[in-house]
Amino acid sequence: MEVAKLTDVTRVYKIGEVETRALNGVSITIGSGEFTSLVGPSGSGKTTLLQLIGCLDQPTSGRVVINGKETTNLNRNQRADLRKGTIGFVFQFFALIPTLTAYENVEMPLLLNGKNPAERKHRVMELLEAVDLMDRVHHRPDQLSGGQQQRVAVARALATNPTMILADEPTANLDTTNGEQIMDIMKKLNHETGVTFVFATHDPRVIKHANRVVTLQDGLITNDSNTNGKS
Repeated sequence: MEVAKLTDVTRVYKIGEVETRALNGVSITIGSGEFTSLVGPSGSGKTTLLQLIGCLDQPTSGRVVINGKETTNLNRNQRADLRKGTIGFVFQFFALIPTLTAYENVEMPLLLNGKNPAERKHRVMELLEAVDLMDRVHHRPDQLSGGQQQRVAVARALATNPTMILADEPTANLDTTNGEQIMDIMKKLNHETGVTFVFATHDPRVIKHANRVVTLQDGLITNDSNTNGKS
């Protein structure tokens, strides 16, 4: 089953008279349950590709289909509605709400989706247990380590049962031990829930876990290889 399909996608950014071609005719299909890394140097197009898959941006030309739905002509609100039930995000800088506890940060997407209190509590506690943070439920981000904050972010991304998690450099601000722990947790969740993970990264710690590595250079896919990944 396909969760994302991009066909001949180009993305051009224009600032004044200067045009930058971030993607140049890229085609890629992401299947259900994949654990895929998009790799390449800065400026290669990997973050732009991730943003198009996440409906955070639109292509200059080409087609983007997410969970069978053509997104190219959707307006901002329609893209937001599609993201809400389909895609979770994990960011390099965690993006937690600093005044909320770990519990409340994970609960936020469920509040926005109108879940009742009992459903919210069950889901939040289930996820905090899955990321091994039951002893940090009532801690705010400034009371958590970087690795713990990123675990909260992973739990929050999974709160609404998305079909796909997109992560942009999720280990960049973590030391070796915490980076490995985050990757182990995400790989475990991928195995147990079947949710698709797609990373934009140049971190070898992420790449070695991937079952598929897609290499970009100058806005083009230069290599697409299946790997065993680390289980």
